[in-house]
Amino acid sequence: MDINVGYAILLTTLAGLATSIGSGVAFLIKRPNYSYLSPLLGLSAGVMVYISFTELLGTAINEIGFLQANLAFFIGIAVFTAIDILIPHTYEEESANDHLSRKQGERISSTASLSTASLKRGGVFIALGIAIHNFPEGMVTFTSAATGDASMGILIAVAIAIHNIPEGIAVSVPIFYATGSRRQAFMYSFLSGVAEPVGALIGYLLLLPFLTPAILSSTLAFVAGIMVYISLDEILPMAHRYGREHLVILGIISGMAIMALSIWLLG
Repeated sequence: MDINVGYAILLTTLAGLATSIGSGVAFLIKRPNYSYLSPLLGLSAGVMVYISFTELLGTAINEIGFLQANLAFFIGIAVFTAIDILIPHTYEEESANDHLSRKQGERISSTASLSTASLKRGGVFIALGIAIHNFPEGMVTFTSAATGDASMGILIAVAIAIHNIPEGIAVSVPIFYATGSRRQAFMYSFLSGVAEPVGALIGYLLLLPFLTPAILSSTLAFVAGIMVYISLDEILPMAHRYGREHLVILGIISGMAIMALSIWLLG
């Protein structure tokens, strides 16, 4: 397999910095309606799950066999499960409970009972948690873009980017309310997204001495496991919090259909 490092790093960087888009949404819109994120998050989950089983895991099975490919797939799930247990995603619920009122649509609102110090501290911990979780997500985008075809890399990068937008909101809101500084809030959000390409680079440098066709195929299956976990454990629950269930399932089906159509047209 050919490794297109520059292209993969570019897509990974763009996907990671989508947290900055979420930061911008938080600042520019006084009463944003987040229901539109529900079908978009569902679409990103549909793309990621469909690609994981039909392209990444399927390619790995063809290259290295059913047993080894599935072993790598479930190791990917186990690794990200361990990360999730060690660094739980409490920041999403805390941010939603403290800063978002879901009466007549989702709205950003300050919480008077919290001191500015605790708000800022919470925002920093949210940014840290997201940054750590973005490391393996960076490897997902990097590996798919570096070893897969161009369209698959772009679709995965877009799916990860959509997932990162609400995370940017979760980082920026408490820091902005605590400090009144858009610059500080944006910077923390930006840095949490930078962890994604940094994670991709570190992973690539660690794997570089050992790269073989078999290891690359195993990596694809490993990434498929991570993507399925992210979709089921993070993206879909977040999608249900932002909107109606029927919008989520329509997004999932649309994402799968788009991916199936693109594979058929390119095949």
